[in-house]
Amino acid sequence: MPAAFILIQRSCTERRRLSRETGQATDGPRRRMSLVMLAEALHRGPAPPAIHPCAKPMTLKTILLPLLLVAGCATETKVLERELGAFDLKLGSAPTRSMAHGLVQPTTAGVFHGGLDLTHASGWYVGQWSPNVGLVDDGQLEMNSYLGFARQPFDEAPGYELGLIHYSFPEIDGRDRDEYYAGLNFAGTRLGAALSSKPQRTDSTLYLDFGSVTPFGVGLRMKYGTYTLDQPRFLGDGSSVRVFNDWSLNLSRPWLGIQLDFSYTDSDLQGPECGAYSGQNAQCASLLMLRAERPLY
Repeated sequence: MPAAFILIQRSCTERRRLSRETGQATDGPRRRMSLVMLAEALHRGPAPPAIHPCAKPMTLKTILLPLLLVAGCATETKVLERELGAFDLKLGSAPTRSMAHGLVQPTTAGVFHGGLDLTHASGWYVGQWSPNVGLVDDGQLEMNSYLGFARQPFDEAPGYELGLIHYSFPEIDGRDRDEYYAGLNFAGTRLGAALSSKPQRTDSTLYLDFGSVTPFGVGLRMKYGTYTLDQPRFLGDGSSVRVFNDWSLNLSRPWLGIQLDFSYTDSDLQGPECGAYSGQNAQCASLLMLRAERPLY
């Protein structure tokens, strides 16, 4: 280690202790020694950077954190879009795509997140979205990677979509899952279907959006899900549940600048069976909810 670095490391406390032990000032000899050490260090060349013995090794998280902070301060836009020949590239801090007409979409969670989406003019698309980079305490790294094909020949012609999304948790074993999805739209009506293979269960969901239904101009959406557990869930009364279903109905309509939403959700589980419920609704039993929303500006 160069002498100049050793000299810098000596603290004022050490110098005062040395002065008390020797009973004489040390500034003069030390000043002459400093000049010798400095000349020797300059002759040897620049010293390599010092690494603290207790320093933590660099990881992917510690590298991504400053990059995300710089990116967040550099621009206020959420999505950056560029054309690359026949490809359309999107980079953003918010998901840029939803699949099967909104039935399937990358998850959103965590403080630091981002991703990219690359679409070809033929209809093929591929992308990756990280809802949680795992840079904060108790945060787990999650990656959503997807590949699909969407086709809409004309505005009024039927369109369709097929694809696969993989939810990956590199820091947790046994939580990775795949979801297959498909969509069809025609004359304002959209149909979506998804099949998800999760650890210890399989979920299938059917989604139907009729758009605005005349003559009242009310938006109508319905969703039906079926859930199959690999092993039955045994309840306290001795019964068990392995397959269950749930559904939801949503009506929406704008009125005097206010967005009105009415929803009804339910499942085929009753009483103690609700202890095994883990579907898409907020609760197992029937639930009616009315929400009114008006923007302030």
